[in-house]
Amino acid sequence: MTRDALKALLTPVGLRILGDCPDDDLVITLIGPDEPAFWPIFAASTENKDGRPDPLDRWSRRVLTGVANRLGAEPLFPFGGPPYAPFFTWAKTSGRFWASPINFLVHDEAGLFVSFRGAIRWGGAAQETNAEQPCLTCPNQPCATACPVNAFEDGYNVEACKAHVTSPAGLDCRTKGCRARRACPVGQTNRLPAQAAFHMEAFL
Repeated sequence: MTRDALKALLTPVGLRILGDCPDDDLVITLIGPDEPAFWPIFAASTENKDGRPDPLDRWSRRVLTGVANRLGAEPLFPFGGPPYAPFFTWAKTSGRFWASPINFLVHDEAGLFVSFRGAIRWGGAAQETNAEQPCLTCPNQPCATACPVNAFEDGYNVEACKAHVTSPAGLDCRTKGCRARRACPVGQTNRLPAQAAFHMEAFL
């Protein structure tokens, strides 16, 4: 298996490589949406239209298992537990993710809208990276002050966040996605409103 072969299989299904985590003599390659190409592909899928629960997770399992099988790799997913695979740890180890000022993971290219659809464990070598944490050069760190109800002022106040999002005043967050995530200058124009609304509905 080669990295080019993996990319060639991921691109047509709207997915991309987000980073690598060494795993003894193997490597775990983290995979997420290649936005904005990803959303129309998922939206047209059988899983999104069949009315059954967890359409995105079912789509991810089908698509990434197919990719892994073609390459002789092992598919891994952030759902389906407990126990849950340690995606947060893998991400931090990859050198392409960091804790943001609001303590959500931020990616060097996807910003605060980064998400995982899965990963594959394979026999390649981890790709070296010289990525730099975007928050270190971010003027004013707008994510820290963008939340209308200061839900990130002391940790993450999930109750305050949900109360706001479900209220009339929270229509902007509910239909366009979290304001704090949108405030991140990195990757902020990539996520389509329909995709953001889908994730906010799942969050609620």
